[in-house]
Amino acid sequence: MTKPSIVRSSAMRAIQVLGGLAFPSIAYAHGVTAGDKGYIMETFGTRIVPFMYLGAKHMVTGYDHLLFLFGVIFYLYRLKDIGVYVTLFAIGHSMTLIAGVLTGVRVNAFVIDAVIGASVIYKALDNLGVCSRWLRDEPNPRIATLVFGLCHGLGLATKMLDFELGRDGLLENLLAFNVGVEVGQFLSLCVILIAMSFWRRSASFVRYAAAANVLLLMSGVALVIYQVNGYFTASPT
Repeated sequence: MTKPSIVRSSAMRAIQVLGGLAFPSIAYAHGVTAGDKGYIMETFGTRIVPFMYLGAKHMVTGYDHLLFLFGVIFYLYRLKDIGVYVTLFAIGHSMTLIAGVLTGVRVNAFVIDAVIGASVIYKALDNLGVCSRWLRDEPNPRIATLVFGLCHGLGLATKMLDFELGRDGLLENLLAFNVGVEVGQFLSLCVILIAMSFWRRSASFVRYAAAANVLLLMSGVALVIYQVNGYFTASPT
């Protein structure tokens, strides 16, 4: 085995070990539960309410999406600012979800989910002030939120393409699913905002805000390791 091959092999083993430490089982890209997957693959025609429910369920249980949103609103105090950022994220998420499924644009699910993990890392670093200190040209946070919203939507579109959705009622079902995603995002955001409002009123917020973002950073790193590990260990299809 050549030296470059040995290095690549060692790097892959290291990533797999780290992924195993962070997550004990083989890492698969986030997606839809087995029961929901079966419903999606077997359903025919327009199913507005069920797809709205599936969309809301995906967002409420989508820890990667929620971590990113938590980071986005962490230092936002005005509802107007929160609305701008959440709207940008929703626009990006909706565009690539619908366009990706309708056009059949497919990317590797582990790669795009690793990018989603990287979005959590970026937001944590931004909240910690690292981006402003280390980067000469700091990314515009609004543009970054829109771009990462596009990535989040593409991740779900890629997963849904694996389910071979029926063409009958496809657009209506996708729109219903996306509405459900936004409903789930709104409900999740309300819970986060209520919790944050209470925390911000206590003295512990100033003391532990940086620590919370360090934990957010570690979560993003773990998500990236999770997906990279899955990329190397998942059985080829």
